[in-house]
Amino acid sequence: MAIAIFLLFVVLVLAVSFYFARKTQSAGNYFAAGGKIHWSVNGIAFAGDYLSAASFLGICGMIATVGYDGFLYSIGYLAGWIVALFLVAEPMKRMGKYTFTDALDMKYNSKGIKLAAALSTLIVSICYLIPQMVGAGVLVEPLLNLPHYVGVIMVGAIVITIMATAGMTSTTYVQFLKGGLLIIFSTVLVVAVLVRGLSTSPDQGGEVPFHEYQTVELADLPGAAVATTIEAAGHEFVKVARDGDSSWWMQTESGALQEIQWETKTADGRDLVNGKPAMQGENELRQVSHLVQIAGVKGSGARSKNLSPFKFLSLLGDKDTVVQRWKSAKVMDGSDNVTLYYPVLTAGNKIMRPGIKFKVQGSPMERLDFISLMLALFCGTAALPHILIRYYTVPSPASARKSTIVAIAAIGFFYILTLFMGLGAMTNATINPVTNNMSAPLLARSFGTFLFAIISAIAFATVLGTVSGLIVAASGAVAHDLMDRFAGLNMTEKGKVRAGKIAAFGVGIIAIILGILFRGMNVSFLVGWAFAVAASANLPAIIMILFWGKTTKQGITASICVGIVAAIGLFLISPSMYPKYGLPAEAAPFPLMNPGIVSIPLSFITLVVVSLLTQKKTAA
Repeated sequence: MAIAIFLLFVVLVLAVSFYFARKTQSAGNYFAAGGKIHWSVNGIAFAGDYLSAASFLGICGMIATVGYDGFLYSIGYLAGWIVALFLVAEPMKRMGKYTFTDALDMKYNSKGIKLAAALSTLIVSICYLIPQMVGAGVLVEPLLNLPHYVGVIMVGAIVITIMATAGMTSTTYVQFLKGGLLIIFSTVLVVAVLVRGLSTSPDQGGEVPFHEYQTVELADLPGAAVATTIEAAGHEFVKVARDGDSSWWMQTESGALQEIQWETKTADGRDLVNGKPAMQGENELRQVSHLVQIAGVKGSGARSKNLSPFKFLSLLGDKDTVVQRWKSAKVMDGSDNVTLYYPVLTAGNKIMRPGIKFKVQGSPMERLDFISLMLALFCGTAALPHILIRYYTVPSPASARKSTIVAIAAIGFFYILTLFMGLGAMTNATINPVTNNMSAPLLARSFGTFLFAIISAIAFATVLGTVSGLIVAASGAVAHDLMDRFAGLNMTEKGKVRAGKIAAFGVGIIAIILGILFRGMNVSFLVGWAFAVAASANLPAIIMILFWGKTTKQGITASICVGIVAAIGLFLISPSMYPKYGLPAEAAPFPLMNPGIVSIPLSFITLVVVSLLTQKKTAA
């Protein structure tokens, strides 16, 4: 059933694409749907574009592992639409034709702006494509029992097919369809979570028997002996040898052994999960986080059913509610890399307020890091190329504003749903700690295969639609901005469409490669990267063109270039990337995870300074 529903969605997406293929003879139809999309359809399509893998998979996964702090991503993403509504929507429609570059270059006709803005569009689109492709691979693993890279290649192939046929028209209707379905079925899933309620023995719908992780004494394990003891993440872990096998445990303060889970990347390239060859997909690391106590009621029988949304949050946020969350620590065992997953008991009132991920009472640098992230999310929305080009698909500036209002309503409602889906995954023990991106689909699976298949298929369609929009933006930058306007090739309408399709193929291949390379990273974190680059490179130019009369073409070009280099450069030397190079995070030269608080002001300052230095001298 799961595979059939999944294939049905894919066929439906391709059918919509081929249906609209006949209407893409002109560049206007290919890149901007001819400017004929109704504002209500465009508003839901906006939501479809925006509710990407980061929103559905990444945010739910973050909430499932760190509680309220994951929801702060939702708040940042949604707040950015206020900037889009009041500052960008109508001016973008008035100033542009097909691409973001059109709007920036309308008054100047500058080669520098064309080149810089087109490169910015390409770079931001590729940064945003990475988490979508990672999310696609994550979805395909448990649904079709295929390796991660197969899912990434599958999305790339389908999207390249879409872009080679119908362009923006089909992308808009695919986004409208999946945006609506995502909101509807997420609501169904949240209602199911509330009806099931809270339990200290999570109901998995018969899918997976619930497993309580036990604490034992070493003496209770006949023939066992401690082979290795390692300290990591403030805990002591021991490797116990027994009957020729070995297993990892965490040592408690009393000296007892706490059962944990682990995965090993062996020196000869094999993946082991708890000592066995790793399976594809969920690799058995699932159903770990769960409620230990509900508002003072202990024991495996504690249960509270049929809750209202407010009662659910109230019970979970009570100081007497206790949740067993899981954290990870990486250790070296000889030549093998071992990741240990160990339990941490957390009070409900701590889960429902900031502090687990973002240290509100931490050091000044930790607080600054949080402000930097929120600044990037708030400013990045109104500067994402695949969001900006959607303003060209409606017939008028008024329609652009109306569609933005519809988008804010739809997106805001969905983000409320993510809070309940994430917390539902946390309390129903449906988190795979290896990749928390699957928390919402695995929560759906606990209610049966049908809901799991529908949610997973919609999530896959979500990735397809968002990737399509990004590739439209990237192909427009190549065909319209670089080849036609910057290089001065004066291409025909059919020539632009052909060049756009070739560019779409190239960008799709790049996205596939990067999606495979970045496997395992939380997609919300990766999207934060794209938002920071967009906010640094694009937003200062948009704002200053609209509101500062002394803006010059040299200022815009310099601002975009400095924003790109600063955002990407600071990311590459940040604590989030240093472990990727095999170096400790503490050794990173730039102390913040997100560079927005440095790169965004730097881009604004560059634009102002360069513009002032390049003012034309006018006669008195």
